[in-house]
Amino acid sequence: MEWCIVYVLTNPAMPGLVKIGFTAQDDANARIGQLYTTGVPVPFKLEFACRVLNAEEVEKALHLAFAPNRINPRREFFQIDPEQAVAILRLLHVEETTQEVENQPSPVDQQSKNAGLRLNVRRPNLNFEQMGIPFGAELRSVQTGNVAIVESARTVLFDNEEMSLTAATRKDLELEYSVAPGPHWTYDGVRLREIYNETYST
Repeated sequence: MEWCIVYVLTNPAMPGLVKIGFTAQDDANARIGQLYTTGVPVPFKLEFACRVLNAEEVEKALHLAFAPNRINPRREFFQIDPEQAVAILRLLHVEETTQEVENQPSPVDQQSKNAGLRLNVRRPNLNFEQMGIPFGAELRSVQTGNVAIVESARTVLFDNEEMSLTAATRKDLELEYSVAPGPHWTYDGVRLREIYNETYST
C-alpha cells in the first residue's frame, strides 16, 4: 500500500461541479494538469488535497456519499459544493497537502492559468433580501432540523445569538472550520444553494 493524494477540483468553466479523484503523491499537480485537455476551456482549480494510505477506499467512500449528485457514472464529477467533500475528508483526519501540491511542477502554462482566473470571478455573498427570503423567515438545517431565523440581509438568529449563516452552520454541525452554508439549510423546503444559484445565475 502506497501513499497517494486525494484531490478535490473545480473548474470555472463548469460552475457547480466538483471532480474527486486520487493519484500518486509525487506527480499530483502534474496529473491534475493533464486533465486540462483540448476539450476543457480552462485549467482545473485545486480546492483541497490530502495524503492518505487507503486512497481507493477514501475515493470510493466519497463517490458513494455523493452518488445521488453524480452527473455521469463514467465520470468523477458531482453537482456539490467543494466544501462538502472537503468536510468529509477533514473528518477522516487526513494530512492536508493542498499547498504542497500547488507548489509542485505543472504542465499548465501561465497564459492558461490566467484565462482560468479571468473566468473564476467571485460570486456574491449570500444575501437573504436579494434571494427573496423575508426577515423573520425560518431556515431549517438539513442535518439536525434546527431552525435559524433570518434577522437581516446577511445574518440569522441561531441559538439565541445573531450571527452569519456560515457561523450558524459551523455551530449547528459542531465543526471547527467553516463550510458553505447553502447545501445545509432549506427555506420552504428548498435548499438555499438552489435559491442562491437561481438568484445569482449569470
